[in-house]
Amino acid sequence: MSDRPQPDFVTGNVELATRTTLALPGRAALYAEITAAAQLAQLAGSGGPRRFVLGGGSNLVLSGDFDGLLLHMSIAGRQLVAEDDDAWYVRAGAGENWHQLVGWTLAQGWPGLENLALIPGTVGAAPIQNIGAYGLEIADRLLSLEACDMQSGKTLHFDRAACRFAYRDSVFKQQSWHLDGSRVITHVTLRLPKAWQPLTSYPDLAAEFDQQQITHPNARQIAAAVIQVRRRKLPDPAVLPNAGSFFHNPLVDTETGERLARRFPGLPRYPQGDGRVKLAAGWLIEQCGWKGRNLGRVGMYEKQALVLVNRGGASGTEVIALATAVQTDVRARFGIELTPEPVFL
Repeated sequence: MSDRPQPDFVTGNVELATRTTLALPGRAALYAEITAAAQLAQLAGSGGPRRFVLGGGSNLVLSGDFDGLLLHMSIAGRQLVAEDDDAWYVRAGAGENWHQLVGWTLAQGWPGLENLALIPGTVGAAPIQNIGAYGLEIADRLLSLEACDMQSGKTLHFDRAACRFAYRDSVFKQQSWHLDGSRVITHVTLRLPKAWQPLTSYPDLAAEFDQQQITHPNARQIAAAVIQVRRRKLPDPAVLPNAGSFFHNPLVDTETGERLARRFPGLPRYPQGDGRVKLAAGWLIEQCGWKGRNLGRVGMYEKQALVLVNRGGASGTEVIALATAVQTDVRARFGIELTPEPVFL
């Protein structure tokens, strides 16, 4: 650890279990709650401790204590910064709660984010992971973002193209900036098109509207349906600690998808625009017998096999052991490699 003096907003030896949704034990040697971009500029430069950026803690597996400086992003603020004939433009701080931002935009009469309702985490983390659900990704709505260069302290501007979005991926992951804190997102600007089109083709949503006898849902009804579906499938982290979907849905080439479908007729497949096929990781895990099954104090959730849960008092080591066991079984049966979604610290 560096002897470099730290600003007075940096504290030490902070417990992290309550700041992550998996509720795993771990402490940060140094901790800073970041409420303004200027604080990041103060911390910029070389020679200091290693850094890690924490948002809502919903995509993080703590394997133990962290010996560096943890930057907890809490920059608030949300506002309509522009409007034209085509769209509304909303700018939000990286520390804003994502789901609350979705609800706020809908309350203002600005549709476009409804399919991403109830996704846990913060606004700043959303582009890193390129969050997505029910046919929509943040890449479809992001106009630009601002980030602090932690070497120089300068503000960097990224347009959508510069973010290099892909499935659950972005330049922040491709360059490992989310791991070393060398680029820290401070603000995100979203473009919400006025030529709004509902996205309701996913079977879960269609079934929800059939049950409610809604034929032409509006944006707020879509958000409500998404929330209902997610609450049925996913446990509340405050009740049963979890990190949401634990593995990426694997992408395979068309030939592989067809070969697997011949061997396993019930295999869900989703053709992608690039010619590949997305498979349902939860289905693969369930077929291997892991749905509702525990390994020590962790398990795969009984209502959704894709969700890894902490049954109480678990450690990061136990999470890693279960994830490895699931990957091994899926690989052995299907020849598919599952990749975890969360970051391991």
